Amino acid sequence: MEIYLMQHGASFPKDTDPDESLSPEGEAQILAAGRALKKLGLRVDVIVCSTKKRALQTARIVAEQLGFRPEKILQTDLLKPMAAPEESIRFLKQYEGAKAVLVAGHLPSLAEIASMLLTEGSKATIQFERGGIGRIDVDSLPTHQGRLRWYLTPEHLKLIAG
Repeated sequence: MEIYLMQHGASFPKDTDPDESLSPEGEAQILAAGRALKKLGLRVDVIVCSTKKRALQTARIVAEQLGFRPEKILQTDLLKPMAAPEESIRFLKQYEGAKAVLVAGHLPSLAEIASMLLTEGSKATIQFERGGIGRIDVDSLPTHQGRLRWYLTPEHLKLIAG
């Protein structure tokens, strides 16, 4: 299974917008990311995101670019910023039959999920950036033997999008 881990785009500060919605910059980041992923031929069977507004906005923009029906996006509290990575991975296990799952979420949970998928007893550090996305391949879940295939920063995605 291919697991795509994507951090939401730039958002408004909480004192400006209590929901911390995507800012115009964040919307542009995610739109470019979605266009780049489409150019790369990405196809996903499942898109899941946290229940926070900026993660859902991120998932919807990418879904639209990939031709994935936005109403099929699944939301869960198990992908919120402080969610336990074990619980997040247990949640993702139900989609093991899918070829590709995209997760739109937050730090630190995305970094913790990635580390747990890649290592056991130590920490793998992937420098997630807002609007960036990485791919980890796994044979089954849970696992500590995932394979990091790539990570693309927002700058890479913008270049690919053109």
